[in-house]
Amino acid sequence: MIRACPACGKKNRIPAAKLASAGRCGACGAALPAPGAPLDVGPGELDEIAQASPVPILVDFWAAWCGPCRSAAPEVARVASELRGRALVLKVDTDAHPELASAYGVRGIPNFVVLRGGEVVFQKAGLADAREMRSWLESR
Repeated sequence: MIRACPACGKKNRIPAAKLASAGRCGACGAALPAPGAPLDVGPGELDEIAQASPVPILVDFWAAWCGPCRSAAPEVARVASELRGRALVLKVDTDAHPELASAYGVRGIPNFVVLRGGEVVFQKAGLADAREMRSWLESR
């Protein structure tokens, strides 16, 4: 994954296994905190992160035209912020990546998948609040 430094703006390549950890910018040495917001991913990124991540992953399958997806977005963002460094939150646009939706058996959106060690441990379609999403990540 490529992440921009919040201090100098330089792009830093972060290995998938270290994505949930804090680090330092290779250019200026400033702190690069773990992601506190959902990360938009495609097929290659999702597979790489799912296989390498030492923390659980919440994947939000969504589409821009979907009203319930837009309603769920602030809750998804809240989970990403609250579990920074302890979980990763990824977003997959099902219009841009229908092959990923198909691979994960997504039939309706929003659809949430929890991954551990590259394996699906939980999946739910429909709206959920941040408290419920947190429980999926913390209990599975």
